[in-house]
Amino acid sequence: MELGYFLHQVGTTFGVGSDASTSSDAARLLRAAPAEIGRFVPAGYLVEGSPGRGNAAVCPWVSFFDPDETTTATRGMYLVYLLAEDRQTFALSLNQGVTEITKALGAREARQKLAAQAKAIREALPVEARAGLDATINLGGQPGLPRSYEAGNILATTYEVAALPDEQTLRADLSRMIGLYQDALAVREEVRQTTRDTIVTVVEQPPAQSRELPLHFAPKSDEEYVQVVTARRLRKSRSHETLVQQYGTYLRGQGVEVGTNVHPRDLVIIRDGIHWLAEAKFIRRGNATGAVREALGQLATYAFCLYPEDAQPHKMALFSEAVGDVYVRLLEHHGIAAVWRTDEGWAGSPSALAAGLA
Repeated sequence: MELGYFLHQVGTTFGVGSDASTSSDAARLLRAAPAEIGRFVPAGYLVEGSPGRGNAAVCPWVSFFDPDETTTATRGMYLVYLLAEDRQTFALSLNQGVTEITKALGAREARQKLAAQAKAIREALPVEARAGLDATINLGGQPGLPRSYEAGNILATTYEVAALPDEQTLRADLSRMIGLYQDALAVREEVRQTTRDTIVTVVEQPPAQSRELPLHFAPKSDEEYVQVVTARRLRKSRSHETLVQQYGTYLRGQGVEVGTNVHPRDLVIIRDGIHWLAEAKFIRRGNATGAVREALGQLATYAFCLYPEDAQPHKMALFSEAVGDVYVRLLEHHGIAAVWRTDEGWAGSPSALAAGLA
């Protein structure tokens, strides 16, 4: 299903007021958002559509979560399509969870805090990142969640349901907002460190010992490396684990044997009797360079230290989005297949395609 068709169907068929229903076709389509439009964002993101729980929502929504930030619309920062109360517009909004802060502070103070935080983040973003985007959204102004969504908006673009842009524009806008989401997460933490009491969102901090290996670790033998690395548990990010799960589900659907619990390896794949060692990388803020370098290093290290010389695995690097032709050719040059998420599913380098991994 195309993104434009999805938005048009929801926008034109979800009822208004007493005509809205959580059992309607539009409600079912919203709940199916992960399957219907999840491919339009990089792998590793969570997608959820909600027509409301119990009663129909005044503003139905489809949200995109970076799971390292949040897995719910009740807290943290997320990207969301919000259908206005009158069903005339969709706002694609970089927004903030309102439920938990409202419970803690009350609706009025929560909206004030969210609006101040949104303003601080927005003003700290580069001018070019904000160009053409709106600092405010209008969902109808009804008391409750709609008004809180309006307060929590950081930046948005709004579409008329009756005059949606073409498919290419909708996808480009979504891709741009996903990139803005990552930039805004980084900017928020910069603002937190340089201002007082402006940022109220609490983020989960990773454990202090989150590195795979100590910085001073210099193994004297393969055996020492295996002993140390298998004894430690690397704290994988939620986005990383989501990427692995999504690709693993795809492979299993193709009848491929997949193992995701062979620590420290991300994925072990058996396809047509061939053993593949796979390393997954979630790309943040477009940093394909760092992801490719890490994949090259880890695949080389794991293959050298964890496998006998006469039983070397085939190697594959899995990415949440495209890394570009130069890096694909670089990986292929080193005997590493590459797979990445696209709007249409999973794409791959020549060796990945030949092996049936994409």
